[in-house]
Amino acid sequence: KAPAAHPHYAEMVAAAVTSLKERGGSSRSAILKYILKNFNVGAEEKKINAHLKLALKAGVAKGTLKQTKGTGASGSFKM
Repeated sequence: KAPAAHPHYAEMVAAAVTSLKERGGSSRSAILKYILKNFNVGAEEKKINAHLKLALKAGVAKGTLKQTKGTGASGSFKM
């Protein structure tokens, strides 16, 4: 299997949250738009969204992301 043409989703989420610089945290939809625009992940938005949800949940569980609003993969996220 060939390696992906993009970094891990956790790294892409971190890059999105830091570059968006939203005071209250960045929403999942804003993070998704940033990833689609700046990384070569393909055009299948549903598949990308599923991976993004998992990355957000894992980031909150590990403590690398802080959820400012919402539960699960919804709401806003900060570093």
